[in-house]
Amino acid sequence: MDRMDHLEHLDKHLVEELAQVARETVRDELREQTRKQRRTAMLYAASGAAALYAGGAVALAVGLALASGLPGWAAALITAALLAVVAYVLRGVARPGHGGHTPHAPHRVIGGSAPGAPPGGLGGMPYPPAPTQPPTDPDTPHHRA
Repeated sequence: MDRMDHLEHLDKHLVEELAQVARETVRDELREQTRKQRRTAMLYAASGAAALYAGGAVALAVGLALASGLPGWAAALITAALLAVVAYVLRGVARPGHGGHTPHAPHRVIGGSAPGAPPGGLGGMPYPPAPTQPPTDPDTPHHRA
């Protein structure tokens, strides 16, 4: 029996070592993916900031062009109105359900009935039958009347 206890201890030690190696590997992989995603997010943020300043410059140019023939306040008002119209149109395009593409609800069968087999690739195995009675709690005693 002493030898079996020793082998059991070795098995537990091996399982703990394997679990530790797996945790470290997963941690390193997640750290690398996070680093890449953080860099991508920073580049998107910088791109958005540059686009914001470019849009401000375009709005200023439109305002100055209008100000050459109109008073300054009228040019600023027209520029603000143009920007409001652009914002409204972009908001309308961004809303779901606008345009030709309407996303479907997930796991919904469209234009037919559910398949005879589960999508796991198990071939001709049909779905199991639905239970006719609600599940019972195994801790409560069963009484038949």
